[in-house]
Amino acid sequence: MSESKKSDSNNPGNSFDLNRLRELIQMMEDHGVTEISLRNESEQWKLRRGPEFTAMPSITMPAVPAVPAPVAPAPAPAAAPVAGTPAAPADTGASTAGLLEIKSPTVGTFYSKPSPDDPDFVKVGSQVKADSIVCLVEAMKVFNSIPAECSGIVEKILVKDGDAVDFGQVMFLVRPA
Repeated sequence: MSESKKSDSNNPGNSFDLNRLRELIQMMEDHGVTEISLRNESEQWKLRRGPEFTAMPSITMPAVPAVPAPVAPAPAPAAAPVAGTPAAPADTGASTAGLLEIKSPTVGTFYSKPSPDDPDFVKVGSQVKADSIVCLVEAMKVFNSIPAECSGIVEKILVKDGDAVDFGQVMFLVRPA
């Protein structure tokens, strides 16, 4: 595509100029943002960065009913499990000391594998690196690949396929390597 016209951010018909695009990409890199959507009256842009994103096949899973009770990021020893969420192991005290947490970056539905017929991204005992994809979190029909962002051995998986996850909810515990 030819760039014969100079991009001008003051031109209302050309609100997405090249300089603005470069600034957005730089801000995404600076702040660790992997996806952003922009829209005006005539255009819609979606920017993604990071590992190559592949379109996910449609996964038909039973709908998870919304649970109005908030899920605490750190389970309390005496907390009763909420319907629809798995019970956390009772030994969360000393056994989790020194473990790194992989948290959900968004609210959505947890998937442990790319499609129903594929193996899980990781299992207990799996070695992960910072860029290893550990799961998918589906939010508003968009499947987000979640990287480990740390290196080590997966010690615990705290959620199950199809579970609703909250922003900041711990999904995995990793022993640093």
